Amino acid sequence: MPKKIIHLMGTVITMVVHHPNADALLAEAEQRLIDYERRFSANNPNSALMQINHQAGKSPVTVDADLFELIAIGKRGSLAADNLLNIAIGPLVKAWKIGFAGAQHPTDDVIAECRQLIDPHQIQLDEARNSVFLEQEKMEIDLGALAKGYFADRIVEGFKRQHAEAGFIDLGGNVLTFGENPASEDGLWRVGIQNPQLPRGNYALVLNMQNQSIVTSGIYERKLEIAGQTYHHIFDGRTGYPVQSDVASLTIVSDESLAGEIWTTRLFGKDAVEIIHTLNSVSGLEGVVITERNELAITEGLRPHVQWA
Repeated sequence: MPKKIIHLMGTVITMVVHHPNADALLAEAEQRLIDYERRFSANNPNSALMQINHQAGKSPVTVDADLFELIAIGKRGSLAADNLLNIAIGPLVKAWKIGFAGAQHPTDDVIAECRQLIDPHQIQLDEARNSVFLEQEKMEIDLGALAKGYFADRIVEGFKRQHAEAGFIDLGGNVLTFGENPASEDGLWRVGIQNPQLPRGNYALVLNMQNQSIVTSGIYERKLEIAGQTYHHIFDGRTGYPVQSDVASLTIVSDESLAGEIWTTRLFGKDAVEIIHTLNSVSGLEGVVITERNELAITEGLRPHVQWA
């Protein structure tokens, strides 16, 4: 099947689609992804999202329907109880800069100031006008925990509308498959789950899936080391610090990629046993947890789909 590989959103994106006019579909999908990054980025001062942030404490900003939709979804998810997801986390992310140039350990005063600016209740949404208003100056929305899942779902929807038979999109740790894989006898797609203790490309296991999203979140790639202490990029807004957990990576398998993004963030601060227990009790979700000690746990429904690397 025709394949397109592009460097975008700070990662390598791979798309494959089975369609008589595959090259045109892939070119269109690439342009959509470029447009998404241009409008949804928290790192581009000219993006539509950053226009909201620039007007924090000043005035509402009217945005496109898709950006408004994702912010609304993100706010609902951020207000769920006992939950690490928080789309208002932007000030804290930019204070630490983990994974970016200038990464640092902010002072206690800066962390305290950021914690006053990350309340998702203070994101005001006007559905009639598709407008967003942040109540305090210096507040910032960051959709990094959700955006790739939303983009993957929209791209695959586009492929399906064009009557593509099969394909996948991989946005660097976020994979969404559809249809039967014509390259395999059983029609299943093979998706490797990175071993967090080894260099990229070394898998702890492989999942054999079809019509599923596989989203992995981990603390093993974006890190900051200072004075013998290691900090990662997944933050706990309650403390202002990276979340304390024995989990090195969490993979969620679901029908939609956005759901996988939401649940990886919601659950990451919990221990491995609690994560697996929660996933076993929620319909439509499966998962894999790998701990810092390289222990591995899998939900019951996923076991038949596991191929050991």
